[in-house]
Amino acid sequence: MKWLYNLGIVGYYLLIRIVSIRNEKARKWIDGRKNIFVRLRETIIPGEPILWFHASSLGEFEQGRPVIEAIRKLCPEYKILLTFFSPSGYELRKDYPYADYIFYLPLDTKENAIKFISIVQPAKAFFIKYEFWYNFLSQLKEASIPTYIFSALFRPSQTFFKPWGKWYLKAIETYEHIFVQNQQSYDILYQHGFRNISLSGDTRLDRVGQIADAAPRLEKLEYFCNGTKAIIAGSTWEEDEDLFIPYVNNSPSGIKFVIAPHEITPQTLDRISSGLQKTYAFYSTATNEELSGADVLIADGYGYLNSLYQYGLIAYVGGGFTSGIHSILEPAVFGLPVIFGPDYHKFQEAYDMLTIGAACCVNDFAELELELDSLRLDPNKFESASIRAKDYVAKNRGASAEIVKYLFQ
Repeated sequence: MKWLYNLGIVGYYLLIRIVSIRNEKARKWIDGRKNIFVRLRETIIPGEPILWFHASSLGEFEQGRPVIEAIRKLCPEYKILLTFFSPSGYELRKDYPYADYIFYLPLDTKENAIKFISIVQPAKAFFIKYEFWYNFLSQLKEASIPTYIFSALFRPSQTFFKPWGKWYLKAIETYEHIFVQNQQSYDILYQHGFRNISLSGDTRLDRVGQIADAAPRLEKLEYFCNGTKAIIAGSTWEEDEDLFIPYVNNSPSGIKFVIAPHEITPQTLDRISSGLQKTYAFYSTATNEELSGADVLIADGYGYLNSLYQYGLIAYVGGGFTSGIHSILEPAVFGLPVIFGPDYHKFQEAYDMLTIGAACCVNDFAELELELDSLRLDPNKFESASIRAKDYVAKNRGASAEIVKYLFQ
């Protein structure tokens, strides 16, 4: 079956090349890997001690960031190499100051893996959450380079645990140690003979805690909210906006709303603004007068969603009607009750927060309207959900320190 995996990798590359003709993100994926081995050789000094961290995208990077920064502080003698698979991670974090080298990960072929490892020669390698690139992991093992994965999640439905996917289980076997988020992950690995596992938790809780602790004031939000709290829709897709915007349009006067789409394009911003029947302003261009008079603020830039949540009352987090919810921990750390769509099953924190009453799942507009109204109009329900959301993050921080202690102390 390994040949089928390698064929799939080549097929994926060819598909990306075709899509890149019209898709900017795919084009960046291709362009970012051009002459990558030449650039690696020109940049990396042979013989220097390197710790290699790989994140698929921005979310995984933010998940791994507390570990990277703790190791950087503890082990300053090492250089840090950070790689990304996706442009959404690389383009936004290519100037990350705690990494010495930042590159795209070459395509996962055996030849690329051998070249990459021979140039970098990392002392240790770290993968975050879901990264199981078979050829890279196999070559790291062959080169006797200790390799780890943290904040990992495993489910019975994954390929590794199916009869036809047993060959792929060898990818997990290459890890020196596996740090998992939850008991289910621990149990399923244990059932398959793994003993090099630790139940350490989710490092994202450490990161969102850091963000909340250092969140800057946003003057424009203060003008916009004018002493009140806003209902915030974060990381929304069109399917989310189709539910949320009608609620905005039907809401009583005096309620403030913020909409922060996941992808900020002229088409997205036009779709949102054209659907609103309330007064709105764009974050990037609004004057203080416009902010004070607007009912809806449209966040038309990247990088400040985390800080937006400190001005929130309730959060609707997008992605639950497409490929999976985005981070619900970012609003929860500020004590916002969280609402999301039905595609949340890959996220342990969603299960946890639903169980304790800090979040709720909605399937349609009627359910969204009911939940938002009840949280907005029932002070007891709101206060209970708010306290539980904030406490959930506070009580579950500490995974990063546990991982770093295991690795380096």
